[in-house]
Amino acid sequence: MVEVRNVYKSYHRERLKIPVLIDISLDVPDGDFVALMGPSGSGKTTLLNLIAGIDRPDRGAIRVGDLNIADLSESGLARWRSRHVGYIFQFYNLLPVLTAFENVELPLLLTDLSRRERREHVVAALSLVGLADRMSHYPRQLSGGQEQRVAIARALVTDPTLLVADEPTGDLDRDSATSVLDLISTLNADFGKTIVMATHDPRAAERAHTVRRFDKGVLEAGERDEDRGASPPTPHPSSLNP
Repeated sequence: MVEVRNVYKSYHRERLKIPVLIDISLDVPDGDFVALMGPSGSGKTTLLNLIAGIDRPDRGAIRVGDLNIADLSESGLARWRSRHVGYIFQFYNLLPVLTAFENVELPLLLTDLSRRERREHVVAALSLVGLADRMSHYPRQLSGGQEQRVAIARALVTDPTLLVADEPTGDLDRDSATSVLDLISTLNADFGKTIVMATHDPRAAERAHTVRRFDKGVLEAGERDEDRGASPPTPHPSSLNP
């Protein structure tokens, strides 16, 4: 599903060039669940943004499926991202003036779906995350855990092939975090979604099949389920859409 090869990424701060990712290579098989661990500033989010097509590497290749997304134009990258990637943010990124339904519907406004079809997709996504009865609620009327579930529904509503999650439990209490991790694990195990998650929480990383650790822009060797004495579930294709 995802192949990252010899990727470098740096940022400029005035006259300084600050390396963030140094010769990163990573394989994420179809249906896998990979956790990227490391402290703040280690490069986890930067790699997520590159895989999701939000940013571009200085050099190196990033293939998702059969496509090297680093070669796409800005418009082509935007079209690809809208169809194939669902992004789950730490701080939800919901629009406060829109209801849960309207927030989840936003990605579908860029498609050719009819109003009725969009509604069917939104209801299916919100039902999947257990919030069918909160569709008309605004973010301020929801708990943090419920807001994150709305954000997950928004990431799922286009039935993307790849889910990327940036510290999805970082702003939640323990019970809400457990509930969100249960949901993410279900999306992987029952719906075969390929997931790449950045986290600094060992409890979150335990849900993944593979754990890769960052240290100052360098990706260390990985640890898979079988190394921890567990057997990863067999991935299978499934659609979230009605």
